[in-house]
Amino acid sequence: MTQPLAGLVVLDFTTLLPGPLATLMLAEAGATVIKIERPDGDDLRHYPPDWQGQGAAFGLLNRGKTNLILNLKSEQDRAKLQPLLQTADILVEQFRPGVMARLGFGYDAVRSINPRIIYCSISGYGQEGPRATEAGHDLNYIGATGLLSLQHGPADRPMIPPALVADIGGGSFPAVINILLALRQRDLTGAGCHLDIAMTDAMFTFAWHALAYGAATGTYPGSGDSALAGGSPRYQLYPTRDGRLVACAALEDHFWQRFAATVGLGPDDANDTRNPQATRAEVARLIAARPASDWAPVFGKADCCATIVATLREALQDPHFVRRGLFRRRLLGQDGGQMPALPVPIATQFRDAADIAKPAPPWR
Repeated sequence: MTQPLAGLVVLDFTTLLPGPLATLMLAEAGATVIKIERPDGDDLRHYPPDWQGQGAAFGLLNRGKTNLILNLKSEQDRAKLQPLLQTADILVEQFRPGVMARLGFGYDAVRSINPRIIYCSISGYGQEGPRATEAGHDLNYIGATGLLSLQHGPADRPMIPPALVADIGGGSFPAVINILLALRQRDLTGAGCHLDIAMTDAMFTFAWHALAYGAATGTYPGSGDSALAGGSPRYQLYPTRDGRLVACAALEDHFWQRFAATVGLGPDDANDTRNPQATRAEVARLIAARPASDWAPVFGKADCCATIVATLREALQDPHFVRRGLFRRRLLGQDGGQMPALPVPIATQFRDAADIAKPAPPWR
């Protein structure tokens, strides 16, 4: 089988999460990814937990890539890049704006020797603007864009979100989408381009419901006010008697009525427009009366968008996800051991055989 990105060469100057995950997806679709790595190694190589002599997270994000260890501050090492820059199809970098130009590998310099190259820059705030050079990580980006304000938990017990939404949803995914669009455009025009991927930009996309509400009413939701962020009893987490959680997402009325009947909610409380707080409290009381083991089969039969929140270990063993082959691909360790590869949203028909264990690039 010929993979859709077979024959394309990607130069990966990125570290940590956003860029490496983006280039991992390109590699999974058949591209040859060459990781340009500094002499002391990517930070994630040394990030715990260690697995077979390197950071486990590094292995997951860099499976199937090769690397070239270079000191980009060395003129001799920079010269080694010239042949690759002349023939590469895609370059992905994740430095602060201006760093690649100072090293001699900014877009204009690279385009002058390879006008077909697709040059993708991933940064927190973009390549220009008042905040372009500001340092930050995921929590800063969702905080700066107002997304975190929609649900951060009680002010005296604020909660850190469990997913790096800005890194992945604002960095990795937009990078891949726009690289593929740029490849299509290059097919039509013969020219490459510079992609400016700002992780903060997409955070406003994630706030779509709150933006619609604010634009329509003039009032933007606060923490927990939005129907999709804790403001509705229909979209809520309810503790069971044994400390597990029921994820209720019975938004549509037919699901809500089915859910209400399943938990034994009376008609007055089922009308959640009357007093949403009272409805929520009554649902919480009813759910808390029974353990999760009682509720799981009941909700399964009712088919009302209510499920028990699984632990990660339980999810890995769920027959549905196992049947879909999410964990069939393997990462090959430096000492010969294997672990499940990171699942990525690339369709099976675009990937190579699942039974081939691949390593991450070795250090030195």
